[in-house]
Amino acid sequence: MSIQITPAASDRMRAFLAKAPEAAGVRFSVKRMGCSGFGYVVDLAGAIASDDEVMDIDGIRVVVDPKSLPLVEGTLIDFQRQGLNASFVFHNPNATGECGCGESFTVA
Repeated sequence: MSIQITPAASDRMRAFLAKAPEAAGVRFSVKRMGCSGFGYVVDLAGAIASDDEVMDIDGIRVVVDPKSLPLVEGTLIDFQRQGLNASFVFHNPNATGECGCGESFTVA
């Protein structure tokens, strides 16, 4: 599996993990939402299921569930600040379209 994390995203994830030492890692997944179909979710992983894919990326344990895995394979996760706003930004080679606001994406 190949998910990449930029240094900015790595720093942000480390900050979250430092505040929650009980977390098993960072969970990266998708859920049905928005007008295009799927939205990204980055959260702390409370537990790791037996069928989760677990990888170490730059010292960060990233956990992906089996349903999300084919939709996020090859994704580059970045973190950007623009004025007062800050958010993770996803560059997903599987996405074939996005909604106008960028909240959700579609796949073929």
